[in-house]
Formats: sequence, C-alpha cells, structure tokens
Amino acid sequence: MKHLLLLLGLITFNVSAAPQLNIGSLYEYFDGDRSTSLKRIYNSGDTAAFVKITVAELVYAADGTVSEVPLEGLPAEQRSLIASPARVIVPPDGMQQVRLLYRGERLAERYFRLRFIPVLPETGDGFGLSSEQARQYNDALSAGVSILAGYGAVMFVKPAQTTYATEVLHEAGRFAIPNKGNATVVLDHFNDCDRNGQNCAPPTKHHIRPGKTLSFEKKTGRTYRFVLQEGSQNRHEEFEG
Repeated sequence: MKHLLLLLGLITFNVSAAPQLNIGSLYEYFDGDRSTSLKRIYNSGDTAAFVKITVAELVYAADGTVSEVPLEGLPAEQRSLIASPARVIVPPDGMQQVRLLYRGERLAERYFRLRFIPVLPETGDGFGLSSEQARQYNDALSAGVSILAGYGAVMFVKPAQTTYATEVLHEAGRFAIPNKGNATVVLDHFNDCDRNGQNCAPPTKHHIRPGKTLSFEKKTGRTYRFVLQEGSQNRHEEFEG
C-alpha cells in the first residue's frame, strides 16, 4: 500500500501532461531451459501511466495465417504464459518491471503477443484508486486521450530440446534461407548496399520460423550482409550479387 501511495503521489494533473511509454525490445526469446524473465516498462512522460498488460497466444495454421487466442480471463492453471502484475503504475520519468512466467508444454515452439496498453483508470479496475483519484487523472488527460498509444511485443518460447539447422542457399537471381530446425532463427542487421558500401537500403530484421524459408532477390553489384542468430550463436554472413 505504501508503494501504491508513493506512485499516486507522483501523478501530476496537468492538462498538457501525458505518459510516454517505452517497452524496450519488441521481441522476447525464451530458450529451451528458460522460463522466466523481467520486462521493463519506461515512462519518459510528465505524468504517471496506468498500464494494462494482456497476453494472447499466436497460433499458426498450415497455410501460414495466424490467429490470436486471448489468455486473459482463463484460470491461472490454464494460462501457459503469465504476466505479473497485469496492472502497473509507471511514474513519470520512471520504470516498472513485469515478470513473465512460462509454464506450458515445450514440445514445439510457441508464440505469444504481449500488449502494454495505457488506460484511463476506473474504480475497481485493479489499480487501487479511489473514485476521486480516478476522476482527477481522467480529467487531466481528457484533452489528450488519443495520444495514449499502446505497444506490443512478441515472445518466442523455444522447445525444451532445441535444434538448429539453417542454410544459406545461393540460387540464380536470389538466395534462400530454409530453417530446418525446430526453433525460430533471426536475420538481424540485414544490409543491402552497393559494393562501395553506399546507397544502402534501410537495415531490416527477419524471423524464420521452423519449416519456413526466407528468400531475397540477389542483384548484380550489390553486397549483402547480415547476422544469422541461432539462439546464442551468431554467424556473420556476407556475399555479393
């Protein structure tokens, strides 16, 4: 209770005030022997942020389409991934931590979407505010409700027995990267430049799920560089078109 009162005391009711969230990395990875982590939520704004955290499992069909299965509202024993606490108050120019706990099966890789959503608090919604405190906060932000933007992150939970088998295949006019392992691999810092290292396309990041292949066009006179991440192992690749 003392901690909550301290956070409430940091709220500044200014009509021009607004929280500004930063959740750090948009991707989280649980290796096969890892089941917990801490996600830090930063607020660089000038008023407190009341943040609701939701979790949904991403289920991929055979044709590659994906659907979300919300875990909110299920009994705790049926939720394979838990974010605790599910409500946090992040003070202005401050930080709060959310603990992520995975306790589901690990026969195959699984995927989850975490959403961090700033909300206008209400009495009885889990934040512990009185009706007067909630009213004051809502009144202060009423002119800028539209800027309460939420953020999402994707979590990859790898199998207990993780295997990697990734190739880079050079073919006519393109290169292909099939993932023959059972866990997602990452192509990070993918750079496409001319041979002098100039005229570069914006660097990109790609995820290749198990059984999938990522292909890129290969152009004459261009140089391609990227880091292939297989868990904690990094392979630096470079070749010319």
